[in-house]
Amino acid sequence: MSAGLRDLGRLGQLVLNKGQLGGKQLFPASVIDTIRTGGTREKFAGFPTLPGASYRSQWWVFHNSHGAFAARGVHGQTIYIDPKAEMVLVRFSSHPQAKNGYIDPTSLPAYQAVAEYLLTREN
Repeated sequence: MSAGLRDLGRLGQLVLNKGQLGGKQLFPASVIDTIRTGGTREKFAGFPTLPGASYRSQWWVFHNSHGAFAARGVHGQTIYIDPKAEMVLVRFSSHPQAKNGYIDPTSLPAYQAVAEYLLTREN
């Protein structure tokens, strides 16, 4: 797939909105509900930087209190969605080693911190 940062942000927003855009339902909300349930956590227990996470339909589901989930490329590219904070975060990256485990210890807490900050702001 070839897409720009804004394109991926729009895709993330569409997923956050469960397939709704401009008052139209482009795909069933149940698609996102199914993704957000995640996979069998025990099958993904071997990922030390993703404790308690699972994988389903090309998305990593973190099973945290925010219901966050993400599409991730092996060099750090990310569409991170935090439904509680109503946040879509997109990251382009080109980490020299093809393994998110190298950047997860700093990236995932940073994404969570942005979501926490957004929740403290008054609208």
